[in-house]
Amino acid sequence: QVQLVESGGGLVQAGGSLRLSCAASGRTFSGYAMGWFRQAPEKEREFVAAISRSGSTTYYTNPVKGRFTISRDNAKNTVNLQMNSLKPEDTALYYCAADLAPGPVIRTTPRTYDYWGQGTQVTVSS
Repeated sequence: QVQLVESGGGLVQAGGSLRLSCAASGRTFSGYAMGWFRQAPEKEREFVAAISRSGSTTYYTNPVKGRFTISRDNAKNTVNLQMNSLKPEDTALYYCAADLAPGPVIRTTPRTYDYWGQGTQVTVSS
């Protein structure tokens, strides 16, 4: 079992920044990859970013490349998402998720992730 708790969401003006954090517990944190997803009202949950178990490999969806940065601290069991130059279209409920599958491949499909947090709301005003 893995427990995930997100924090750091809020209301920000367009062009602003937020830093999301996800605290993990229950299993050895360095043993699984981590991802961030988001879901806007009446839309499907979509991939945002992911990071490998060691942190050496990251992957982003195109709309956030150059603006968002995912990182992890395996000593503190946390994964972060630094979001800069925020846009109104970034408004969504953001989730962190754990992928326990073995191997180095970073996956982007929500159904392949094993554990999820409860989400943190990000609202970007224009």
